[in-house]
Amino acid sequence: MQRYLWRKTGGFLLTALLVSLATFFILQVLPGDPALLILGTEGSPEAYALLRRELHLDQPLLQRYVQWLADFVKGKWGNSWRYSLSVRELVGQAFPLSFALALLAVGVAVLAALPVGLLMAVRPHSPLSQLLSLGTQLGLGLPQFWVGILLIQLFAVELQLLPAGGREGWGSLLLPTVTLALPRMAILSRFLRAGLLESLGEDYVRTAQAKGVPGPVVLFKHVLRNAALAPLTAAGVQFAQLLAGTIVVEQVFGLPGMGQLLLNGVFQRDLPLVQNVVMLVVLVILLFDSVFDLCLGLLDPRIRYE
Repeated sequence: MQRYLWRKTGGFLLTALLVSLATFFILQVLPGDPALLILGTEGSPEAYALLRRELHLDQPLLQRYVQWLADFVKGKWGNSWRYSLSVRELVGQAFPLSFALALLAVGVAVLAALPVGLLMAVRPHSPLSQLLSLGTQLGLGLPQFWVGILLIQLFAVELQLLPAGGREGWGSLLLPTVTLALPRMAILSRFLRAGLLESLGEDYVRTAQAKGVPGPVVLFKHVLRNAALAPLTAAGVQFAQLLAGTIVVEQVFGLPGMGQLLLNGVFQRDLPLVQNVVMLVVLVILLFDSVFDLCLGLLDPRIRYE
C-alpha cells in the first residue's frame, strides 16, 4: 500500500505540474494584449506601459510562471482583472454552488439508475426492459441545453412551480439537477445492467441457486455488490467532471458557478482568474480521484494495489 501511495502522490504532483505549465503558457500565447483589453484603444502609451508593469507583463515568461506557481501554492491568487475582486473571493462564491450541483446531480443519477439497471438486467427481454433501454438511449442523445429549456418551459413558465433560473435557494437547483442527472443516469444504468448480466452468469450464482438461496438474496447480497464497482467508478468520474463546471447548463439557468466564472475569465483574458481557477479545479479533481481509488479498495477486497 505504501508503494501505491507514493506512486499516486508522484502522479498527482506530476499531473498538477504539467497542467500548470500547459495552462500558463497556452493563456500567454492567446491573441490579445490583456493590458490593451483593460485600457481600451483610447489609453495613452504611458498608461499602457505602467499597467503592463503593474500586471508583471513586462517580465520574462518563465519568471512570470515561477512567480505565479509560487504564489498559488502560498494562496496568493491575486485580484481578477475583470471583476476587480480577489480571485479567492470569487471562487468562494462560485465553488459551493458547483459542488452542490454536482453532488445533487450524481446522487439523483445513482438513485434513479439503480432500479432502472436492475429492471433491465433481471428481465432483459421483457417489454419493460426494452422500453427502459430505449429511454436510456434517448437520455444519452438529448442535448442538455434542450432538456433544460424544456424543463424551464414546463415547470417555470407553464406550471410556475419552480424558478426559471438564478440563485434563489435550493428550489433553483432542482431543474438544473434533473438536467444534469438525466444523461448520467442513462450511463450508470447501462453500466449496472452490463455488470449485473455478467455477474448473473457466474458459477457462484448458480451454486447459490442450487442451494436454495432465495432469488432476492442472491441478487442484492451477492450479484449487486460485485456488479456495482463499474457504476460506482463511472459515478466518481461523472462527479469529478461536474466539479469542473457545467458551462452549458449554468448558462441556460443563469447559475453563477465555476463554469460560468471560468468562461467569463477566458473571454476577458482575465489571466489571474483563469489560471488559478483551472489549477484549483485540477487539484480538486486529482484529490477526489485519489480518495475515490482508496474507497474502491475498501468496498471491493479483490482490489490489490501491489
